[in-house]
Amino acid sequence: MTTPAARPRLRPGPRARDLGVPLDGEPGIENAITDVPGLTVGYTTLIGDDPVVTRTGVTAILPRGADLAGAPCAAGIAVLNGNGELTGRSWIEESGQLQTPIAITNSHAVGAVHQGVDEWMAERHPAAAAQWMLPVVGETWDGYLNSINAGAVQPEHARAALDSAASGAIAEGDVGGGTGMNCYGFKGGTGTSSRLVRAGEQQWTVGVLLQANFGSRRELRVVGRPLGRDSAAPCPMEASDWFEREVEAAGGAALGRAVPGAGSVIVVVATDAPLLPDQCRALARRVPLGLARTGTTGSHFSGDIFLAFSTANSGGLRSRMGTPGGTVETLAHVSWGAIDALYTAVVEATEEAVLNALVAARDMEGRDGHASFALPHDEVRAAFSGAS
Repeated sequence: MTTPAARPRLRPGPRARDLGVPLDGEPGIENAITDVPGLTVGYTTLIGDDPVVTRTGVTAILPRGADLAGAPCAAGIAVLNGNGELTGRSWIEESGQLQTPIAITNSHAVGAVHQGVDEWMAERHPAAAAQWMLPVVGETWDGYLNSINAGAVQPEHARAALDSAASGAIAEGDVGGGTGMNCYGFKGGTGTSSRLVRAGEQQWTVGVLLQANFGSRRELRVVGRPLGRDSAAPCPMEASDWFEREVEAAGGAALGRAVPGAGSVIVVVATDAPLLPDQCRALARRVPLGLARTGTTGSHFSGDIFLAFSTANSGGLRSRMGTPGGTVETLAHVSWGAIDALYTAVVEATEEAVLNALVAARDMEGRDGHASFALPHDEVRAAFSGAS
């Protein structure tokens, strides 16, 4: 078993643009969420077969890096379908800010990762942890490939992901919390992208990182082309009766096959543009438009939860206990009349992050011989070989 993962900076293989996919917008230098200044990402990847088959991990995002992990950021939440979990959501909705690192893992590891973030903050930022903390931990389900009830993810894996967080290029696909995920009936996982936004003499970055575990094979569209339904890659997760057999083996009533499209997606949007909490919520609400470009219609059995935050206004948001009453704070923010360019950036970066996750993923065999096959690169290249 490997822990932590391949280094966060490692990015093997091509990405969607490298296969000829004509995507809109101007990406940042790394075309990643880490193009947002100061933001870092780390992974712990757990792949092993003894004592149980493990295909899982933890992804950590530090909005302003490790040294400023307790500094609040304006933030907002949006939900397309609520069959999922993002801890700390109530406080973000109440106060319009988040004050801890963000972590993403599998559905049954939320508690362990939450504890690990608490422990890391208590060690690295004891003054902040001495008051109270509400870590932000999201999840998607990897139980097709991973022995999800084996408890492989432990608090130390969350701490390792936080310790490994770095800027620059980051790995995608079968890494971190995305290790055991599936997307559109192909192998899924972690994906990222970014866009540069210019307004007069100012320039900002919008970055997206997501954990893609949603959609059915028939839905997938790549820049409008139905590559999912026409793919020659096997799709055993949707074609077999594995789910029904497992329920019966556990003593339950037969429930039928797994529902195509079931799964989840957690999307984190970051920007250095100065935003109010309501503007962060508005950015989060645009995420489904980017997902829809890739084909999903939003399954009832998918947990689709989105978090957007701004790293601007450092020091302008304080909610610690003991703040003198009557304190007045001032926040700079993009005018509402100029915000459309940020909306466009969110939609474009979300679409590309999904495609990058699919392109980066590799065929994987998991527990009980379950297999998930990657989107064939030659099919993507062939579809866009004549694109300009």
